[in-house]
Order: sequence, then C-alpha cells, then structure tokens
Amino acid sequence: MAGERGDKPRRHDIVELRVHGVSGANPAVILDRAPVHQVAGDDSGGFHRADRADGTDPAGVTLEAYRWGDLPSGTVARTLALVFLLPFMFSNVAVWMRPTGRSAAGVTVLCRLLALNLTVLYVVSIAGVALDLLAWQCLGAARCRAPFDTTAGLDGRHVGQRLALLALLPIAAIGFLRLLGTRRSRPAGNPLWAVEPLVRRLRAIHVAAALAVLDLVLLTARRAGGATLVTTLLLTLSAAVLLACVILLATPGLIDRAATARAAELTARTTGVVAVGLSVATLVIVARAERDWSSSAGLPGYGGIAGGALLGQMVLLVLLSGLVLWHRGRTGGRAALRRGLGAAVIAALAVGLAGALAAGLVYQAGELFGGYRADGGPPAAYRWTLLAFFLHVVAAALLCGALTLLSRRRRRRAAAAISRRDFPVVPPEAAGRLRLVTRAVARARFTEWLGLLAATYAVLAVIGLATSLLGGAGREPEELARQLLGLPAGAVQMGLTGGAYLVAAVLLTLFASGVFAYRSTWFRRHVGILWDLGTFWPRAAHPFAPPSYADRAVPELADRISRLAERHSGVLLCGHSHGSALLVLAVLRLPPRVRQRVALLTYGSPLDRLYARLFPAYLNEKVLREVGERVEWRWLNLWRDTDPVGGWVFAARRPGDPPPDPADPAGQVDRRLRDPRDLLPAPGERSAPPLRGHHPGETDPEFRAAVRELAGRLRGRG
Repeated sequence: MAGERGDKPRRHDIVELRVHGVSGANPAVILDRAPVHQVAGDDSGGFHRADRADGTDPAGVTLEAYRWGDLPSGTVARTLALVFLLPFMFSNVAVWMRPTGRSAAGVTVLCRLLALNLTVLYVVSIAGVALDLLAWQCLGAARCRAPFDTTAGLDGRHVGQRLALLALLPIAAIGFLRLLGTRRSRPAGNPLWAVEPLVRRLRAIHVAAALAVLDLVLLTARRAGGATLVTTLLLTLSAAVLLACVILLATPGLIDRAATARAAELTARTTGVVAVGLSVATLVIVARAERDWSSSAGLPGYGGIAGGALLGQMVLLVLLSGLVLWHRGRTGGRAALRRGLGAAVIAALAVGLAGALAAGLVYQAGELFGGYRADGGPPAAYRWTLLAFFLHVVAAALLCGALTLLSRRRRRRAAAAISRRDFPVVPPEAAGRLRLVTRAVARARFTEWLGLLAATYAVLAVIGLATSLLGGAGREPEELARQLLGLPAGAVQMGLTGGAYLVAAVLLTLFASGVFAYRSTWFRRHVGILWDLGTFWPRAAHPFAPPSYADRAVPELADRISRLAERHSGVLLCGHSHGSALLVLAVLRLPPRVRQRVALLTYGSPLDRLYARLFPAYLNEKVLREVGERVEWRWLNLWRDTDPVGGWVFAARRPGDPPPDPADPAGQVDRRLRDPRDLLPAPGERSAPPLRGHHPGETDPEFRAAVRELAGRLRGRG
C-alpha cells in the first residue's frame, strides 16, 4: 500500500468511501468534483480524494473513492489476450456457480473435467492446422496454394521430420497459453482466496494432458503404417498420462483437501514431468521414422481424436445440465428455478465458444491454404460442430425472442401496476412520460425471467450432443440431410458457411470490444462487464483463465477501511453495483474493533437479485445476514424498479406490501426509490427528472439523505 498522501488525521469526522461498479468510472466522476488526487494505492487500483482544502461535502463527511476498474483489464494488449482465454474464463466461473448440497461435488468435478477438455480441444485444433493440414496434406497428400505448399522449405523432407518439426507449433501454443494464464496483478499481502497452490496443481495437470494428447495424435499417425513395440509403448504411456490427469480431477476433493494436497501436487508434478519426457521421446521417434507411413488423404487417426474431444465435451455438458436440473427439481419452488442453473448455462457458453473457435480455426485455415482438396473438407467432427454452432445460435435467438414476446404481457401488467401506485394522479401532458416509465419498468423486470431462459438454454446442449454423435460416427452432414430431410447439399453448406462467418464475427466483436473498451465509455460500461465479472472469481477450474483481481481488491479495501477507522470516527462504505459485492466481502474480513465504526450503503446492488441466485453457495441470504450483523445493521440498500441489474437485498418494500417484521432488522435495510421522482418538470425547471435506472446517483436527494442517516448512526454510536 502506498503512503497516504494528504490524508491528515481527523478524529471527529466520517469518511464516505465510494466504490464504483463495472463501469470503471473516473474518480472525479465518482466524487462529483475535480480535480482529485490519489492518497493511496497505485495506477491500477487507488484511493482518491478531491483537491478541495477541506475535502468534505455538505453532509459533513470526507469523500474518498476507490477506483479498481483497471485491475481486471489494464492495458489494451492484456484485454485482447483475454479473448483467447474467454472459454477458459467461462469454465472457471461455472464452477463457482455450483449449487449447495450434495450436488456441489459432482458439479465441481464435471466443471473441472470440462475445463480440461477445453485445453485438450485447444491443442487438438492447433494440431489440426499444423500437423494434419500443413505437415500431412499441404506438404504431402494434397498440394496447397502457394506459398503454403513449400512452408519453411519442409516440402523436401520426409513426413516424419515434417510432423516432428511442425509439432513444435502446438507445443509453442501450450507455452503461450501458460504464459497468458500466469500473468498476475500486484499480489496482496493477504489474498481473499488462497488458491495459488491449487492453480499450480491444475496447471501441471493441464500441461501434462495437453502434451499427452499431442503425443497421441503423432503416435496414432505413426502406428497406422505399422505398429512397433516402441510406438505401442509410448502410445500406452501417453494414454496413461491422460487417464491420470482425468483421475486427479474426477476424484472429489483430491486436489482440494489439505490432507491430500501434498500428495496430489506431487502426483501432478510427476505426471507433468513424465508427459514432457514422453513428448521428447515421441518427437525423436517420429522424426527418425522415414518409412511405413500411411498413404491416407488426411492424418491417420486425427479425425477420430478430434471427434472424441468434441464428443467428450458434449457428454460432460449434458451430464452437468442434467445434474443441475435434477438438483432444481429436488429443491423445488420458484427460487430453485434460478439457483444452480448458472453453472450449466455458463459451461454451455464455454463449450460452444471453444468448439466453434476450434472448428472455425481448422475450417478457415483449410479454406485459406486450399489444403482440403483431396477429401473435400476438414474432419466430419469439425463440420458438425460448425453446423451445431449455427443451429445453436439460431435456436438461442429464437428462444430469447419467444420468451421476450411471451413474457411481455405479464411484465407490462406488473409494470403498469407499479406505475399506478407511484403516480396515482397523472396530468394529461404527462401521459407519454408515464408510458415511457412503464416500458422501462417492464424491460427491467425481464431479469426475473432469466431463470426460465437458463433452464431452456441448458436443454439446448442436446443439439451439440446429437451433432457430436453423428460426427463421431463418421456421417457427413450433407449425406444425412439428403437422406433424412431431403435437403440439398447446398443447404447444409449454407449452414457451415454461416457457422464459419458467425465464428469470425464473434472474434471480430471480441477484439473490437477489447479495443473500444478504452476509447468509449459506453463500451467500457456494457462490454467491460464481461471482464470485470469473469475475472472476479479465482481459478478453481481452469489454470489458464485470467487471475482474480478480487485477491487484491478486497484485501486492499479491508486494509484501507481499517486505516481510516483508526484515524476517523467512522467509515461509511458506499458501493454501487458490483462495488457492493467487493464491500460485502471486505466487511467479512474486518476485525471486530473496525466493524464497530463501519456503516454500509449499497445502491443498484445485484447481491440478491443476481449474485445470490447465480452463486448460491457463496453469496446467499445467510452470508448477507452475517454482513448485516457484523455492521450491527447499519446498512441501507437503495433500489429502483427501473433497474435491470440491482434490486432489494432482503425485502422489496414496495407501496402496498405488508410492513416488515419489526423484530427482524433485515426488514429495515431496503429502501425503494421512485424512479423518476416526478413525471413533469419541477417549478422553475425546464426538463423532467431523468430516469435513473442502474445509474449510481450519488448526488440524488435520496442518496444524500441515506448518507446523513447512516452518518448520524455512526456519530450516535458512542
């Protein structure tokens, strides 16, 4: 922690510490005054105050802001690197969405096996370009267009040397992946989640599996020309390494429990060392083999390995979806519809994106090189994956559209009832404004339907499983479409082309988002949420996912709060949106002597509406009540019906709702704000009060009133 520049001790005032959401706002915007100066932290995450001499606002509190927006992203180059890690990041988030109860262990195992499969597919797809397309086809079975037919002068070498040399490309890709996944922010002295030992074990397992699969590709091709004792032995050992990696992840708690952690780490490291040795031996054997190679058009065995990897991820996804749906059915109730399903949905996104990127890479590389002239196209598994991606996107778009239309009447009816309660008397000139408000409330209430959307989307995994089974069986899409549906081959080709273009569009969108996130406030607010939320959770499933910034942000916040509590009479914590989650976790780390001087104000907070439902095992009602108890219920939560993200934490407290139980302090936390404050301009004003929605609103009268109330509670504490 940097020195506290300009932070002079004041024993009788209160500090209002504001923490922004995923928008990554400028400190001057958060504090609503300029210029500002940094009093602690660094350029990535720092604490700022206004340059005004007293640094206070009319409520008599000293304003300070914590800016953490650069912790999950940082530079443009790092954000662009995250594009490659996006499927890994999704698989890592999925494991934190596991439900409570006995299903949690099974969900964890399946998420980790899915994460391992993503690494395998990453290597297999790059091997498809380097080994199958370039080494085998472009430089051998089928001549590619120039200059790929003479790549690096390898056209004059025998097939074994070509395969061994170009196998260095997948190996370099593994090293590149490991490098991206090991980049870390400045570590905190006392991190939030001590998962680094687990990450080391996962990293060793994934590297070993990646090398083992690459060895299987090379050795299967070599063995097709005639089995020898050496190739059979290496092939068996490589399969054993891959099996050992699966067992390490499939045994519940083996790599997590303290009692078995040391043995698991030793086993993982040993497996990694064995995998490296086998890879060296494989490259030597393949490079020295000049004769007895198969004369097939494609790399022997490669199509089966690629199909097995794609089929394996679909089987795991269907098992995961079935497990969380079964858990929902056993739990029962409307809340259960939304709890635990996030793991299946986010895992489906990870699998769909990874499969599409892998298939798109192989398909587009073949089109670019012109190397699929001999057998008409890439392996069937990739063609089915592209077709499945196209069908999945179309089905998901139709599903979202249908759910939007089906829910519109109920959402508008509920929104109209809210508007009537808020504005019982509407002047004729305000009728249009009232309709605008009603539509905003109806749009915000779509969040309540995300559970049904998640459950239906999880079922769409069957599309991927069906296509993977067909691809694994060697059936061609065009042939099957003609036999079963009577469709011409051009229709299937249109789907394949559409899938390839969709993959290219996704990549271009992600790259553009990474660039414009630093050039446009709109992009940073709406697209940056992907990085900010995805990199919040530590790496408990995929070791090459981006590291968690919460390991620094939360301890840094807790340390700053403790310092302020020692130098001032109280600290009022104000968290907007995701900033409220950071503050809640920081409160749980505070010692008792500090908590006595702390109050909490959350606004636009997704703690219950989203986080408690998406992450039921970690941010649930029990944890939230513990937070309230620790601050002695000096907690207010402001929310609006027009906000699609934030909501109430314990009780809605809408007009007409039954009064809260006076014996339950949680019932006094939530304060609903009418939005907008009025439909028409106030006397002397030219425009009506704006719709705030999810915007922070630290200058709103309701916010300042809440600040004064909590500051009064802190001052009256002693």
